[in-house]
Parts: sequence; structure tokens; C-alpha cells
Amino acid sequence: MIQVTNLSKHFGEQTLFENISFTLNRGNKIGLVGRNGSGKSTLFKILLGEEEADSGEVFIPKNYTIGTLRQHLHFTHKTVREECASALHGDEAFNVYIIEKMLFGLGFSHEDLDKDPLSFSGGYQIRLNLVKLLATNPSMLLLDEPTNYLDIVSMRWLKQFLKEFKGELILITHDRDFMDAVTTHTMGLRRKSLLLIEGNSSKYYAKLEEDDERYLKTKANLDKKRAELEDFITRQKAKASKAVMAQSKAKQLEKMGEMDDLEEESSLSFAFNYKKTPAKIILDAQNIGFGYDAKKPLFQNLSFKLEKGKCLAIIGKNGKGKSTLLNVLAGELPLQQGNIAFHPETAIAHFGQTNIQRLNLKHTIIDEIYEVDPLLGITKVRSICGGMMFSGKSAEKEISVLSGGERSRVMLGKIIATPANLLFLDEPTNHLDMYSIDALTQAIQSFEGSTILVTHSEMMLKNLADALIIFHHDKAEFFDGGYEAFLEKIGWEEESDAPSKKVAQSDYNESKKLRTKLIQERSAKLSPLKKEIEKCEAKIMQLEETIKTKNETLIQIASGNDLGELQRLSKELKSDEETLNGLYEQFESLHVKHDELFESYEMQLKNI
Repeated sequence: MIQVTNLSKHFGEQTLFENISFTLNRGNKIGLVGRNGSGKSTLFKILLGEEEADSGEVFIPKNYTIGTLRQHLHFTHKTVREECASALHGDEAFNVYIIEKMLFGLGFSHEDLDKDPLSFSGGYQIRLNLVKLLATNPSMLLLDEPTNYLDIVSMRWLKQFLKEFKGELILITHDRDFMDAVTTHTMGLRRKSLLLIEGNSSKYYAKLEEDDERYLKTKANLDKKRAELEDFITRQKAKASKAVMAQSKAKQLEKMGEMDDLEEESSLSFAFNYKKTPAKIILDAQNIGFGYDAKKPLFQNLSFKLEKGKCLAIIGKNGKGKSTLLNVLAGELPLQQGNIAFHPETAIAHFGQTNIQRLNLKHTIIDEIYEVDPLLGITKVRSICGGMMFSGKSAEKEISVLSGGERSRVMLGKIIATPANLLFLDEPTNHLDMYSIDALTQAIQSFEGSTILVTHSEMMLKNLADALIIFHHDKAEFFDGGYEAFLEKIGWEEESDAPSKKVAQSDYNESKKLRTKLIQERSAKLSPLKKEIEKCEAKIMQLEETIKTKNETLIQIASGNDLGELQRLSKELKSDEETLNGLYEQFESLHVKHDELFESYEMQLKNI
């Protein structure tokens, strides 16, 4: 159990949170939500002892371990398997099976296990850190956006792992579906205070709305009473007969106090600019293909049609060609095979990582929105900026000073300003918070045109996708149906090819039993050997002391005339030295036997 009491943290004049308290009980898995900058990551650092609170206390029980995913990368072993296995300790040091299972779940292949950790991309190196963290089996996990570097298959594996994790968990993620699937409670930082409820994020936000509504009603009633009292005092204080009553009402007014206005929280809010089209089929792709290596195309012979108003989602593991396919369809990359036909009145708006890099760093946000259509007018441009949470002076910031998330919102603003009936969206949720993702999902749902979407968000897929292009089984395949239908009828190959959970658990239990048996057997055989070694060592030490004493006596006798005693003592010393040599040989023989037996069991344990 972790107890946090009256915790406060300020940075200069900014207050992140004040006098917050909560208790983390055994088995609690908490989703931590809040606007960007509300203090979520700072709270994590305080729990880890990396940051000091201004006031308050954090009680963590003795021997209670907290694990967190580190972004810094430091590898000391030559292979992925060895690097991750280095996190295991004690009897678990031989449990490489579990390490390999985690690595496979996070997208590593059998061949990858013997590769150098430094040969992988930064995203995959973060995954290695995640495996090393999970392997330590801490009492509690603190995970800040653990899905950032994961594809959809790895996210599904991690989701299941965290659901089965026996310890406590506090999770920060922008993926509401992932959070709600894993957690038992939701906790939020809002307006410098904290609310913890049992249940998912939907229940949490419903509670916030209910509390705000109650607060506003109470404030309205209080403001009404204040106004009535003020009016009475103003009217009656001049009349002598009413003066005493007016003074009484004035005192009553002083005691009432005032309720502050609720602090407004900005949210992403927008609608895409639909351009009318008579088309029923927006896009028709026939036998298309592309590859950076002619001998190994990323996709080929792919055919599909996209109807007006439909959403096509492109899904699959990282590095398989999802963004490449989107860029080929959008005309960013040349088509190498087949044919793509657009309706003559198709108008495209494209959101992709390459587009974000094309933002002019010297432009202001207003300049970038104006660039789409100079005839928009400042009122419309300002409205779009406000919808992207750049109101007032903030819309006049230069692109060069914006964060990655802010630049993504500028790019979304440009897409909104573009009249279109076909949207190309490549991971549009990157850098967006949970509220903004909800707003984006609603905007796509309301859009009258068509959408082609690349995303790892299962929530968006379930809500938006009418059809899919799936990168699996080393090819790209069109599926005429939604994401849930795909899971039901086909499913991910990594999950369908894997042994059943019961079989995997059974294998694990059997291997654990065999390890336990071997460890017990090893202990039974090594224990008497250790005792013999200890007894032999004690005899050697005792005899060495005896020989030392007799040698000292012999030196004293040699200076006298007692030849008989001299001969007797010399014989004893010779006998003692022969016995000592025998003990040395016995000691060495026992040690060799012990080490050979230990090595034999080490090899057996490693092979399980």
C-alpha cells in the first residue's frame, strides 16, 4: 500500500497541484489522466524519489519496489537475449523462457534474439527496456505512455500482460481503450486538485461533469442570493427604520463568501471542411504494388474501392509498409505497379509526418493556415487556430518555437482549412491528449467525405473503420468489414499462431516444477559436500596451528641437550605435515567434485 498525503508542487508562480491525497491499495491499477502540463509526469517523479514535493508526505512500505520504463538506453551485453536476461536475479536467472516470451510479444523474432541491441531502432530499444523492467517483477509499475513505441500487435500483448500483472499499476496513456482495458480505477489531476474513483475513464469524466454541474448550480443560487441581499441593502440602508435590518443583512452577506468561476480548460474542437462531390466511388485501386527493394515488394496485386463517406483503415505491425501505402495512394510516392483512379472531383487533404516537416519554421501559425487559402479571412483563420487551441496571441507564435505536439495541431489546422472529400491521415493521434483524440474521432465520424487512416488505436478502429487493409502473412490484404469483424473472423497471425494460454501456462508450470526439482536435488547433493569441505578446512586450519606451535617448541629444544625430546617432536612434525598434505589433496578433490556437480546442474537449468 502507498499512502500520499497533502502533496503540493509548484514551479515558480505556477501551481501544478495542491494538498492532494490518495491511497494505492493492493491490486489497484490506476489510469492517471489530466491535461498536458497538469503534473502527471511530475507526480511520477515524486513517487520515484526523483523530484521533491514542496509539502506533503509519500509513504512507501519497506521492501516495496517501484519499476518504471526508462527512456535512456544503456546496454552492456552483445545479444538481445543476454541483455534482457541480465534483469533476472536469484532462481529466476534461469527463466530465459519468460524473457523470450516477452520479446516475442513485443515484436522480436527468433533471429532477433542473437542480434546486438544497438542494431535496432530507438523504438525497439525502448521495447528492450520494457522487457527488462517487466522481468524484474516489481511491486508496482509506473508507466508513462508505454504504447508510444508499440504497434497494434505489441499493444495487444502488453494490454493482456498488464491485466494479468499481480502488482499495482499507475498508467499514463492517451489511448483510452488501452487504459480502460487494463485499469481498475481512474485518477485525474484537474484544476490543481485530484479525484480518484473506482471504474473506467468514462465513469470518471461523467463524475467530473456531474460535479461541475452541481458546482455551477450552487454558485448560481449563491450569486442570486448575494444579488438579492445587495439590492435590499442598497434600497433600505438610507431608511432609518430599516437601518438595523440593512446592517444585519450586510453582516449576512459578509459571511456568505463567494464561489470562484470554474477555470476553463481548452479542448481541440473542429470539423473538417467538406467539399461536395457527386462521386459514389472516390478511389479505385487495381493491382497496385510498391517496394524499395524490387525483389521484396512491401505490397503487390492489391485491389480495392473506396466509397464516399467510408473510412478505410490501414493496419499492421511497424515497418511493414502502412505509411508507404498511404503515401503511394496520396501521390507522395510513385506507383510502381497497377493503377489508381480518382473521381475527377476528388479533393485531397493529407496529414502525415512528412507534411509536418514541411511547415515553414519562420511562419507564424496564422501564416501557415492562411497559406492553404488566402481568401479565408482573418476571422475564419482565427477560428481554426482557436479550434486547435491557439487562441489570441498564441496564434502569432512562430513554428520554430512549437513542440512536436503543437506542430501536429498546426498541421491538423491546415487540413481543416482545406476543402476536401478525401482525407489521408497517418497516425493523427500522435502527441494528442485523450480529450483531443475524442474530438478528432468525432470529427472523422461527422465528415461527409471518405477517410484513409493509419492508426494503432483500437478504439479509433472500432469506432471508424468500415474496411481494412491488413499487413500480415507477408502481404497486404483488403478486408471488407470493420475491425471487430476482422478480429472475430481472421485475427492477428501472431496471436492465432501462438499456443493457447492454457498450454503456455501449463508449459510454464511444468518448467517451473522441473527447475524447483533440480534446485532441490542440487541442494541435496551439494549440501553434504559443503559440510565435508568445511570440516576438511577446519582440520587444515587446526593442524596448521598445531604445526606452528610445535615448530616454535622445536626451536627452543634445539638450543638445549634433550635429544630424545627433539627426535620425538621431529617425528610428530613429519607425521603432521604428511597428514596436512593429505588434507590439502582431500580439500582440492572435494572442491573439484563440488564445482563439477554445480556446473552440471547449471547447464540443466539453463536448458529448461
